[in-house]
Amino acid sequence: MLEILVVCLAFGCFSGVLAGLFGIGGGVVLVPFFLFLLESRGIVNELSMLMAVATSLATMIITSVAATLMQHRLGAVIWQDVFNLSYGILFGVVIGAVVADSISSDTLRFIFALYMLYVAIEMAVSIKIGAKFKVLGAWAKAMAGAVLGFVSAVLGIGGGTLTVPLLARHQVAMRNAVAISSACGLPIALVGTISYAILGWQKTGLPEGSVGYIYMPAFLGIVMSSMLTAPIGAKLASRLPTKQLKRYFSILLFVVVGKLFWAIL
Repeated sequence: MLEILVVCLAFGCFSGVLAGLFGIGGGVVLVPFFLFLLESRGIVNELSMLMAVATSLATMIITSVAATLMQHRLGAVIWQDVFNLSYGILFGVVIGAVVADSISSDTLRFIFALYMLYVAIEMAVSIKIGAKFKVLGAWAKAMAGAVLGFVSAVLGIGGGTLTVPLLARHQVAMRNAVAISSACGLPIALVGTISYAILGWQKTGLPEGSVGYIYMPAFLGIVMSSMLTAPIGAKLASRLPTKQLKRYFSILLFVVVGKLFWAIL
């Protein structure tokens, strides 16, 4: 268990820098890392992908709080939009966790690989926000939140890659869209973590140190180190050619996507 903690401390430094540098959510990096880590420890069964998703969501509780506080201090969070989205998010996350728990590990892995393929393409070609649409009403935001929550719970992500484009297309300034997405990451992470902890509570075959589907040694290692290095990545973003670096990083994502698909075959 100590070995796992040390490995996750080291990788947390890397993922924290990436989060600050590219503004990407933890799930894109952490879910594959947790999956490969668990499988390297001999956990190659129906539990590994669920544990990777659940542990990824757990780490986002801490990072979402930090990001939301920072955005709130900057005055960028439109809290009414956060509340409207969150009504649906709470419902969607619970349903998403239940669905993820009921499908096969290969199916879940395939769905996540498709999502990663989308992120890799977006980073490689820098897809721009398309046409603008009318402002979403409260009910529309709640329904959108339900979809965002469902997808986020299934994939183990904070939802930023989906929430930000949605809001930006519906007349929300990019600065506010990013801040709202950060704030919505907290209910996604919190409710998702609780849901996966409950769903996995009575499961057999989980490794020592698990709380439901959440693998605590990995969670602790990532959280302790990534919180320290995310500000470093944010500072580097203003000094390095991030567009070019994104394209290089997308190559790594394509490799990971290939590995995920290969494991299913």
